[in-house]
Amino acid sequence: MNSGLCKIERALISVSDKTGVVELARALGARGVEILSTGGTARLLKENGIAVVEVSDYTGFPEMMGGRVKTLHPRVHGGILGRRGIDEGEMQANRIAPIDLVAVNLYPFEATVEDSGASFEDAIENIDIGGPTLLRAAAKNHASVTVLVDGGDYPAVIDELAEHGGVRAATRRRLAFKAFERTARYDDAVSGYLGERLDEHGARDAFPAVLRLGFRRIETMRYGENPHQEAAFYRDDRPPPGSLAAATRVQGKAMSYNNVADADAALECVMSFDEPACVIVKHANPCGVAVAADLGGAYDLAFATDPTSAFGGIIAFNRALDGATARAVVERQFVEVIVAPGLDESARGALAAKPNVRVLVVGEGAAYDAGCLVLKRVSGGLLAQGADVGRVAAADLKIVTRAKPDRGMLADLLFAWRVVKFVKSNAIVYARDGRTIGVGAGQMNRVQSARIAAAKAADEGLEVRGSVMASDAFFPFRDGIDAAAEVGIRAVIQPGGSLRDEEVIAAADEHGMAMAFTGMRHFRH
Repeated sequence: MNSGLCKIERALISVSDKTGVVELARALGARGVEILSTGGTARLLKENGIAVVEVSDYTGFPEMMGGRVKTLHPRVHGGILGRRGIDEGEMQANRIAPIDLVAVNLYPFEATVEDSGASFEDAIENIDIGGPTLLRAAAKNHASVTVLVDGGDYPAVIDELAEHGGVRAATRRRLAFKAFERTARYDDAVSGYLGERLDEHGARDAFPAVLRLGFRRIETMRYGENPHQEAAFYRDDRPPPGSLAAATRVQGKAMSYNNVADADAALECVMSFDEPACVIVKHANPCGVAVAADLGGAYDLAFATDPTSAFGGIIAFNRALDGATARAVVERQFVEVIVAPGLDESARGALAAKPNVRVLVVGEGAAYDAGCLVLKRVSGGLLAQGADVGRVAAADLKIVTRAKPDRGMLADLLFAWRVVKFVKSNAIVYARDGRTIGVGAGQMNRVQSARIAAAKAADEGLEVRGSVMASDAFFPFRDGIDAAAEVGIRAVIQPGGSLRDEEVIAAADEHGMAMAFTGMRHFRH
């Protein structure tokens, strides 16, 4: 590899996104660089007074087939791929001049297919052939060629040329990696699109024949779930607004693997509420959830559910954090991470008193994409499923008992049902007045989860009697209902669908409890 500078005497510029290209070409032209270009790029440069040689004039072969064929020619690819110090004889014999810089970006295939109005034919026409070929050729020969696929890199290359008279080897290698990474993502986008539409009618399959993942590393972490495990955090190329991967850490230490996992669980839960809400998570389970007229009230109620578990937890809010609530948090408990859409200035000041507390601002927006796939690694493979975005409203409930819930009870049932979705199975949630009273998570049987929820409430002096209960899946036997009746639960919300539903309903009737079926399950393993 050439370890020195790469001087630029001839450049090929052909871009779909023309942002910054005039400035790049003007800087190159000022250094006496001959510029080859095509189509719309050539027209734009000429309109701005920049001398350009049309590729068709350079090759002696016209653009054809509506522009599908224009750069696929030996004089172009030979000039890019020719090895300096090895291939000059062949290049001269075939009138091939070296091309030292290639600036190309690709047809907007991804943007085209994201447009719901785009046809299959539109998508096919936006598959770039020449662009990836040029980029790969230039990146392969980065020992002698500088490749630019991102307009954001133009200014740095211009500055490097001005300072050093050429482009350094380290820069060329970095840009080559970027070019190969871009063409790989582009190919994945194309193959993924076609893989979702393999039938003769072009109908979309949510699960492509080949699943390729393209995530960019944000950071390497100190360790994973445990100190002997290595870990890193990756994000999608375009994480949705409001998502954890798009968050800004405004203060605090670097996030750990467990911090990220728990913060995501807290954010997902809190963003499911319309009212001001607070969610406290410990080890991926909500240990306290509440809604109230303001964030401070929601935090007080969520914390009171289980102050012991809240120690060292993750706290998420669905409104911009205010100073009074921030002060209450840092004065009351040790917290690892606080997540919120925003912070006011008084909140920033209050949190600054605890500089080690990690504070993430996620911005406004839907935190979870209904169209995303949820992935789970298994030995030798990967499970994929659609996101659990199922919700029920009062009108969706089927009341199956003689006792009927009143309006307040119904609101509590729907609140508890929303929370139980985010608790590890087997999951039981006791709730009243827009807050959790007790949470039982992750047990091997549902009765034990119910007992744990009651025990936690008792430990904190919270009155379970008069509360409602949510179960993430149906009750296979009446024992769960009997256990709930013992502690004074007055209403239950559950999916229904057990072979023993009649037995379970009869148990609720015996205890004078109301019971609603949702027809929807929320397992979370």
